[in-house]
Amino acid sequence: MAGTRFRHRTLVFAGLAASAALVLTGCTSGAGGSDEGSGASTDSVTIGISQFVQHPALDAAAEGFKQAFADAGYVEGETVTFDEKNANAEVATATTIAQTFATNKVDLALAIATPSAQAAAQNLTDVPVLFTAVTDAVAADLVASNEKPGGNVTGTSDLSPVAEQIDLIAEINPDAKKIGMVYGSGEVNSQVQVELAREAAKKHGMEVVEATVTNASELMQATESLGDVDAIYTPSDNLVASGIGAIVGVAEDKGILVIGSDSTHVDGGAAATVGIDYTKLGAQTGEMAIRILKDGADPATMPVETSKDLELTVNLGAAKRLGVELPADLVDRAANVVK
Repeated sequence: MAGTRFRHRTLVFAGLAASAALVLTGCTSGAGGSDEGSGASTDSVTIGISQFVQHPALDAAAEGFKQAFADAGYVEGETVTFDEKNANAEVATATTIAQTFATNKVDLALAIATPSAQAAAQNLTDVPVLFTAVTDAVAADLVASNEKPGGNVTGTSDLSPVAEQIDLIAEINPDAKKIGMVYGSGEVNSQVQVELAREAAKKHGMEVVEATVTNASELMQATESLGDVDAIYTPSDNLVASGIGAIVGVAEDKGILVIGSDSTHVDGGAAATVGIDYTKLGAQTGEMAIRILKDGADPATMPVETSKDLELTVNLGAAKRLGVELPADLVDRAANVVK
């Protein structure tokens, strides 16, 4: 993003806070409600939510975001309206959604996952844009830096603790030498995680074997193409998350350990993870949105935030189906145990 663009966005946002009532057109629901002592704004606001694809992690982020508004005293349909749209994993659709939000003059937009965030950043320049479930906002060209975003876009990163997750593989299978990874070829966030996994694997004398896909229907074949690997690591990737069952199915047939990048992967059949709670991450993003709408905070100076909560989750049933025995001390220290 060019510096002149950042300055333009900042000036536009400064005017927005002072004239919020004037921009409530298009898809806004109309008259403001009473705050009844809650501290919420008396003006009704319309929030556009663009989700790239439907899967448990992104769904949880959306719900957490909306819950933050409820916790702050907003009443859906009265003091806040959520215009929720799903791109069904189509970049062109994500662009159309962002353009619709621009036409309808939403007061703030939430983009869930990197492709939706990129579409929103490119098409919504006059209103605050928050993102969540984005691994590397700088690499995705969403912000100038995580510390000083510089424009009208900021949000929360779901960068996984990749090193800790690779450590889990070494703890569960000390003899592991090859780790397989399947990911979407078009996702910047996945490429970042592959590099982090490579570095973490080197410390354990392991190598990473990759296979890429362009859509979820290719996941099974891509997983089989990994060959003789000792474990599979599933990154925070939208295609992987939407088709985790295909990867787990192959792993179960071959008796291969699967370590996920978040708890929804464990729910889907991975053996364990040290990961992010996406509901909490979404709520954290919602709290940022409320600071913008109520307190006039400027996205240009709001640092990109990372998850405040990481938890060890294990799935005993999944481990058994994968032919893996989890160390007793690992299970004992898990915050969440799925049976």
